Amino acid sequence: MIQKLFICLSLISLTASRPAHDFHASVTQMEYNAKERAFEISIRIFTDDFEKALSAASSSKINLSGPGEKNDPLIEKYIQAHFSYVNPQKQTKSFKYVGHEVEAEANWIYLEMPYSEPFRGGLLKQNVLMELFDDQVNMVNIRYQNQKKTFVFRKNQPVQDISFD
Repeated sequence: MIQKLFICLSLISLTASRPAHDFHASVTQMEYNAKERAFEISIRIFTDDFEKALSAASSSKINLSGPGEKNDPLIEKYIQAHFSYVNPQKQTKSFKYVGHEVEAEANWIYLEMPYSEPFRGGLLKQNVLMELFDDQVNMVNIRYQNQKKTFVFRKNQPVQDISFD
């Protein structure tokens, strides 16, 4: 009896620690830091969904709640493939992977994109997890000087013109 109770409590705690969600979404913040002349970018993704994407990309089981930076190369490669920006002069702007952290049911990915010229918009691709979920929605909030705009990316619209005009 005690053994059955222990198993039941263990199963409850496992399912409680990783609650299922009925929607697939990410939120990206791009904030311009004038002093550093760079966009500071953070992407918030549900951990369970991100683990599925990284596991599929690497053909091995990925657990992001484990210690530290062992998954950083895989995360960086995945983000490089699914997030990009091309300025109006048709130049792809590179960004630096800064790191990631786990926060409850979400993962935060941090990037930095040097940007010294005036920001006039361009083409942004944000299609994380769209290869897995047809209902994936990726919201991107961009702050540049005193302007803020929000863009919503879906499977049928993974790349958008993000002009500020």
